[in-house]
Amino acid sequence: MAALYACTKCHQRFPFEALSQGQQLCKECRIAHPIVKCTYCRTEFQQESKTNTICKKCAQNVKLYGTPKPCQYCNIIAAFIGNKCQRCTNSEKKYGPPHSCEQCKQQCAFDRKDDRKKVDGKLLCWLCTLSYKRVLQKTKEQCKHLSSSSRASLQEKEQYSRLSSGSHYNSQKTLSTSSIQNEIPKKKAKFDAISANGDR
Repeated sequence: MAALYACTKCHQRFPFEALSQGQQLCKECRIAHPIVKCTYCRTEFQQESKTNTICKKCAQNVKLYGTPKPCQYCNIIAAFIGNKCQRCTNSEKKYGPPHSCEQCKQQCAFDRKDDRKKVDGKLLCWLCTLSYKRVLQKTKEQCKHLSSSSRASLQEKEQYSRLSSGSHYNSQKTLSTSSIQNEIPKKKAKFDAISANGDR
């Protein structure tokens, strides 16, 4: 019997492949609690209710510091303390001052050398990195789908060529058999004529 795993929301048990990869949610919970972007920090989070449009972290910050202002670097409305969002503040401490993003041209790209490998060596800001990765993932999935369908069509072509070559072989066989059958009466008639002449 296959092992069953609990959905992280409703706690009902399902086969592993029925649950989503990241959050381990069943289909009903995925529909009821979709992944949305926070109005403020733009981070993806699981929506608890339709009215819930900000993530838990930003909800907590709103209670503590009030409505945020746009960040001086990335322009995302998530600067709760001072004029920089928490993400840019932390990135500046870790990677130094921001550079111009190759995609959106804003001065908000931090040189995360490890992350640049994942985006073909481009220097991108956080939002552009996310969208670039999404495009790469979608392209990969489309290529996988195309290669599997082209493999199927290639198999169909091979099968067709095998069948057609087989039918070609059969038609040759039929042709040679019919030509032999045509030859037999001719030879028999010639033999009969010879033997009749020999009798005279």
